[in-house]
Amino acid sequence: MPSPTSKTKRSGAAFPTGAIVVAATALTLALTGCTRLETTAPSAVRATDVQARFGPVDCREVKCIALTFDAGPSEHSARLLDILKEEQVPATFFLLGKRHIDTYPELVKRMADEGHEVASHTWTHRRLTELSPDEIREELEHTNAEIERLTGRRPTLMRPPQGRTDDTVHGISRELGLSEVLWSVTAKDYRTTDSDLITRRVLAQSSRDGIILLHDLYDGTVPAVPGIIAELKKRGYVFVTVPQLLAPGVAEPGEVYR
Repeated sequence: MPSPTSKTKRSGAAFPTGAIVVAATALTLALTGCTRLETTAPSAVRATDVQARFGPVDCREVKCIALTFDAGPSEHSARLLDILKEEQVPATFFLLGKRHIDTYPELVKRMADEGHEVASHTWTHRRLTELSPDEIREELEHTNAEIERLTGRRPTLMRPPQGRTDDTVHGISRELGLSEVLWSVTAKDYRTTDSDLITRRVLAQSSRDGIILLHDLYDGTVPAVPGIIAELKKRGYVFVTVPQLLAPGVAEPGEVYR
């Protein structure tokens, strides 16, 4: 699963509260139909004048980072959930439909029940930028419906396969009430089963407000998670879900966050 490469640029995005313009970042992607992708950083979403704290974690004051897992559930997901529960670490799961949600429905329920954010990674992992609007809608709607049926809550976040997105995907996501979430840290764990290498790659790239991309379906990934959590905690990071990372701001449908 090739990852996007990043560049810093970006103008800004307007948010209704306080009507201020916030700074953001830009991502340059060599994608079909999309040569420049505007993304919003978590810190930019939080740059709203809000007086009250948001829940037990305020990422404006503490060093937050988000663990995210793509393309599950899988045979490794139960062990991963055990680790997260033991470490009291919330995660965001971008779930795949075919052969995953429909194979491990009990794990989807468990993710939601244990306080993790359950989101969409489409039904069949097809590149959305290569599909017709109706096909894009089906990929997202099918997944949304199954997640809602299992958890009682409709997803508000999605991650496009391979990070490939364009204006058509943004528009359909907006219609469906979905925000797109990319990543700032990748271990490229789809290319290796070496857990130590996965750990080193994550730790080398991690910084405040980072969004870590991992895949719980690969053999080397889940064994790397305890070491990643332990070292990042030692460095003073607090683990949060993607919505918590953005709070008190809220992800806007059709926008892309990284």
